[in-house]
Amino acid sequence: MSDIHEYQFNVKMTCSGCSGAVTRVLSKLEGVETFDVSLENQLVTVKGTAPYDTVLEKIKKTGKEVKDGKVIA
Repeated sequence: MSDIHEYQFNVKMTCSGCSGAVTRVLSKLEGVETFDVSLENQLVTVKGTAPYDTVLEKIKKTGKEVKDGKVIA
């Protein structure tokens, strides 16, 4: 069994369409168990077995600016 990781990304989102785009890509990404997209706080928290770089690239493919990201656990 792979280890579960938790990542947090600061993503520039200006509307519900932005957060919806991030939600759609994360819901389809293999290895993502749970995620939370906070439009108000501009934060995306992801838990799962997917590698950090894979999650980061998927979020970037939505066209949203990822200001920074970090591994929490």
